[in-house]
Amino acid sequence: MKEKRNKIEIIFEDDALVVVSKPAGMLSIPDRYKHDLPNLKDYFKQMFGNIFVVHRLDRDTSGVMVFAKNADAHRNLSMQFEDMLVKKVYYCVVSGVVGKDEMEIDIPLMSDPSTPGKSIPSVRGKDSYTVIKVLKRYRNATLIKCLLVTGRHHQIRAHCSAIGHPLLIDPIYGNAEEFRLSSIKRRMKLKKDTEERPIISRITMHAKELAFRHPLTNEEVGFTADEPKDFAALIQVLNKYSAVNDKFI
Repeated sequence: MKEKRNKIEIIFEDDALVVVSKPAGMLSIPDRYKHDLPNLKDYFKQMFGNIFVVHRLDRDTSGVMVFAKNADAHRNLSMQFEDMLVKKVYYCVVSGVVGKDEMEIDIPLMSDPSTPGKSIPSVRGKDSYTVIKVLKRYRNATLIKCLLVTGRHHQIRAHCSAIGHPLLIDPIYGNAEEFRLSSIKRRMKLKKDTEERPIISRITMHAKELAFRHPLTNEEVGFTADEPKDFAALIQVLNKYSAVNDKFI
């Protein structure tokens, strides 16, 4: 059963693991320099005692994550991630209209030597593989579903940028830091002495699905995380003001 504690949604919990819907803006692990910043590892450590990090999501990425409660479960899940046995599905809104309904992106990535924390395409990089499927096209954006086969740093963001469709909001790999309704709604009027607030002001990516074999039962289990309010609001306004004659696939 789902439950919410301090706006952090626990999707599933048992003796081996805890699955959570991470809110955008929260760190997965403690910051290297600012140890007092809220993060999921410390949150669950206070709740459960020992907790083991299996994988991470970027600070501004929302969605489903799994943590292990003991060393055996951690070892099992980590091996599944390493052997690419975990199904990881993301929903993203990217810039422009993606022409192909489905696309395989096989572009090696490496750390950008001139920009710490950024990944760039390079023949010297590590193998990186993403499969994308178009869910809905808009006049100036596309909602896509990404199957993350490998798990390189910023892989989806770097791959989408490499094919000419960076995330609609991505200050590192794209050109925008926020999305406002006025960018697509013509003759928008605001009340006197009011200022337009952005619909979304973080990267337009949500970790939707996660599936793996349970470390205790070896049975395949899958979990999904609902889109948070800002991501859902973005889709809503795109459907209303930027729709084209193209149905969900």
